[in-house]
Amino acid sequence: MMPELGKYADTVLSAYAASLLLLIALVVMTLLRGRKVRREMEKAEERVRKNG
Repeated sequence: MMPELGKYADTVLSAYAASLLLLIALVVMTLLRGRKVRREMEKAEERVRKNG
C-alpha cells in the first residue's frame, strides 16, 4: 500500500514523522492549557461566589 519512494524514502518518512510528532505535541499542549484555564476559571468563579 505504501508507494515506492526510492532514494527519497528516508527524507519523506522523516518529514511525515516530524509532522506527526508536532501535531501530537500541539494537541497535548492544547489539552494541558485547557485544563489549566478551566481550573483558573473555577477558582475565579468560587471567589466571586464567596465575595458576592
